[in-house]
Amino acid sequence: MGRIYLQEDLLDLRAKWKRAGQVVVFTNGCYDILHPGHIRLLEAAKTLGDLLVLGLNSDSSVSRLKGPGRPLIRERDRAEMAAALSAVDAVTLFDEDTPRELISRLLPDILVKGADWSHWIAGREEVEAAGGKVLALPLEAGYSTTGIVEEILARQL
Repeated sequence: MGRIYLQEDLLDLRAKWKRAGQVVVFTNGCYDILHPGHIRLLEAAKTLGDLLVLGLNSDSSVSRLKGPGRPLIRERDRAEMAAALSAVDAVTLFDEDTPRELISRLLPDILVKGADWSHWIAGREEVEAAGGKVLALPLEAGYSTTGIVEEILARQL
């Protein structure tokens, strides 16, 4: 199970992992309500390397992206849940709308996003310029946090 790191501490670890020849995979998201689609994407991403780093949108980032009613679960709790997953080796928060700055500093060997983002993956240029790979993995059909929220609200009527 992973740990939650400040970005600077994670960058120090990344240098250590690189010296050891370990392949670092990075993905990111809000992970507001953890669901099977998230789990399966993280498990698939983990199989691509030695270590999986999850960049988690901060509460303010989620609110800007998803609206004032989000996140439903606060960043500390989301980070703890993600870090508890066996596929996740490290979690770090970022406050920007995209993880581009974090990715450009971390420079993972492999950058992964779900296929719904295949049209634009933040950090693609930086990772590829450094010799890394960028992959869009298939999503598990029928799972989305927005869909879950809408279903809960519909059942309240």
